Amino acid sequence: MTTVPTDEDLARGLLGAAPVRARAGVMLEAGIARRLDHFDVHLDRLPAAAEFVLQVIRRAYPTLDIPFHARWRHFEAGGFDRWGAYAEAVGFADVGAMGRAAYDLAILSVLLDAGAGPSWRYAEGVTGETFARSEGLAVASFAMMTSGLFSAVPLDPFRADAAALRTLTEAELAAGFQVDDGNPLVGLAGRTALLNRLGKAVEAAPDVFALADHPRPGGLFDLLFAEAEAAGGTLPAPRILAVLLSALGPIWPGRLALGNVDLGDTWRHPAIVTDDVTSGLMPFHKLSQWLAYSLIEPLVWAGIDVTDVDGLTGLAEYRNGGLFLDLGVITLKDPAAAAVAHPVESPLVVEWRALTVALLDRIADEIRRSLGRDAESLPLAKVLEGGTWAAGREIARRLRPGGGPPLTVASDGTVF
Repeated sequence: MTTVPTDEDLARGLLGAAPVRARAGVMLEAGIARRLDHFDVHLDRLPAAAEFVLQVIRRAYPTLDIPFHARWRHFEAGGFDRWGAYAEAVGFADVGAMGRAAYDLAILSVLLDAGAGPSWRYAEGVTGETFARSEGLAVASFAMMTSGLFSAVPLDPFRADAAALRTLTEAELAAGFQVDDGNPLVGLAGRTALLNRLGKAVEAAPDVFALADHPRPGGLFDLLFAEAEAAGGTLPAPRILAVLLSALGPIWPGRLALGNVDLGDTWRHPAIVTDDVTSGLMPFHKLSQWLAYSLIEPLVWAGIDVTDVDGLTGLAEYRNGGLFLDLGVITLKDPAAAAVAHPVESPLVVEWRALTVALLDRIADEIRRSLGRDAESLPLAKVLEGGTWAAGREIARRLRPGGGPPLTVASDGTVF
């Protein structure tokens, strides 16, 4: 007897990287066939784009010793390894203490890393340097962590506790980010609400987040570490994402749900056609995948072999997407659309993001062919870091004062 999947089963089938890659591929094929409403695709321009990315890679990493694309790179902004210095000074008691602290930091910082806007800056007192955009958000979140803003344990400031997160105020976060009338930060209210919901979700799931301590986001390390040890010291990267999407689904605001399952960073587009209730749904899970990439290294530091990193997808955000638009791999059918802000749920933005995911796989293959590498020696995570994200930023700076993206997305601070 054939079992008919329920709406809940079908919804959970969207909570992973594989459906993101598959459905982004459908969008790319529609673009190649000129069946999209907002973008045309020009694959003949992809080799030139790959060569541009290669120039950026060779300049930054001449030996091709490229680290993973992860939040840890931003904690090294200005050439100062903040996490390394802190870990050395503290001297963690054991692997678990290190992992929980690292996960607290990564989770909080990634969730706060959703686009700062063109005007915001963060002045770091320790180094005397000023940072903007992703680096600024990382340095600011690191400083907030060391200050104890997210801790409920006075004698242990470098932690994030559910109790502190659910009561965090917008004013406290604004002070941590040095926000004032002359230094505005996009989506501050959305970020605060996101951390409040994170605190509640963590507190409500002690079996995930409180295996060895009070409920804290970093408790996820204990769960994944134990799972890896039980499997002989290995853990597939897509498993990290699956746990994140399941455990943190409730934190996303006002998004789509199906069969009582929160779908997170999933949006509607008519080009995605299936024969079930998921027809029209295009998942991305951008912040969750960015977080999954960022949770790999603490496990590696703890001796775990994280496998199938290429099981995750490229990230559907404005640096990678801007790269393809600025280099003409994709073009707007209506150039005037670049002059207005678009809601994140708009078909234009969904098209842009899906094309970005699919084209990242294509450009990674081009780059590997040029370098004589394969996916094992040059995984997508290194192509992103080396890489497409940096190249997207570079071409944006060349083309526009301030280096902003070629399209403006009206975001609440929880997507980009």
